[in-house]
Amino acid sequence: MLVCSRNELRDFVALGPKRLIASENNALPRRITLVHEWFTPRSTGGAELVVEAIDTLLTDLGRQPQLAALVDGESSRPGSWLSQRSILTSPVQGLPWGISHIQQYLPLLPIAIEQLDLGAAELVISSNHLVAKGVLTSPDQLHISYVHTPVRYAWDQMHAYLERSALVRRGLGPLIRWQLHALRQWDQLTAQRVDHLIANSRFTARRIRKFWGREAEVIHPPVCVERFRWTLEREDFYLCLCRLVPYKRVDLVVQAFNRLGLPLLVVGDGPERQYLEALAGPTVTLLGRQSQQQVEALMARCRAFVFAGLEDFGIAPVEAMASGAPVIAFGRGGLLDTVRCVHQGATDPTGLLFPDQTVDSIEQALQWFADRQLWRQMDPESIRLWAERFRPEAFGSRFEAAVRRAWLAHQQGCAVAASDPGRMPGLMV
Repeated sequence: MLVCSRNELRDFVALGPKRLIASENNALPRRITLVHEWFTPRSTGGAELVVEAIDTLLTDLGRQPQLAALVDGESSRPGSWLSQRSILTSPVQGLPWGISHIQQYLPLLPIAIEQLDLGAAELVISSNHLVAKGVLTSPDQLHISYVHTPVRYAWDQMHAYLERSALVRRGLGPLIRWQLHALRQWDQLTAQRVDHLIANSRFTARRIRKFWGREAEVIHPPVCVERFRWTLEREDFYLCLCRLVPYKRVDLVVQAFNRLGLPLLVVGDGPERQYLEALAGPTVTLLGRQSQQQVEALMARCRAFVFAGLEDFGIAPVEAMASGAPVIAFGRGGLLDTVRCVHQGATDPTGLLFPDQTVDSIEQALQWFADRQLWRQMDPESIRLWAERFRPEAFGSRFEAAVRRAWLAHQQGCAVAASDPGRMPGLMV
């Protein structure tokens, strides 16, 4: 997964004449706080890209936000987009290995995020995949949360997480289950604190409705499609790119390619790498972590991009389509928003979605794709044009509009409460 430079984000988010014209009524407040779970060199994925895009958008509107996070390991790092920025942090910042291994303090993170004092802000925007939405705000403050996912391992993927957990294998299963039970309760409770929820996909919006009982607006995250080339010749290899963690199910992809004897390159690193290297057959090569330039070159030349994970959105498949590469992926989750499946009769299809998260289902999809030589039939330019709709300026336009609408409604609500005491609970008129 690639991350845009700050200059690219600034260029993309600047919408010129398309930008909404602010009136007195919908002008954004001066004091805005942007909350993220953590800023560390270890975390540079899609969630961080969204935070940077929001920060750039607000800064370009003359409203550079105060940043807040559980921990900050970036503002002191030369070359970081956060270099020299003021960032509010929680007490976890001062704990041993709090910055480098914050996940080890998982049981403390809900209470830690509540210690952030955001009382000076008029508008709070949180970027949430774990606890950021749990910050405390007053009725006079508007809280908008961009949700990347409700906590996967506390809800529908808990059993898969426990099955692979080293702590469970060490006999700590009952303790872990109790902690996840408490996290689910806190997660559902704090969802009620947020004034306006934004989901990164329709799938995430469905999970929000299921687990939190709330409705969410859908705004897809920004993808830097301009970074990728789509005009090169397709070569005889398939590509799988992601973090090598259990829920990405790279093991299923490797086994399917072992059976078919097709060439597969796997890019990425993580705790599953040693297991996958032992599993890989002679036609499967694990390349480990690669530079952005190397990833761009591989995406531009691969026959197809293969992905078996259940993703809330999935930026890497969109990046592959920006490179003109067809996507062969599990047909659930966020990829239903991003991949136009050839089986569904879509005009100008961009890939092939297989129905089950199994080796057999992946193998059948690959065989069907290879037998029909679909990479010759799917036009790279059409695939690239489809990916264009996820450009950062589309995100910037929709996000700005959503924030302005929510702020206007919040102002109107506050004005009603101030002018009509009879509508305020506990007062008699």
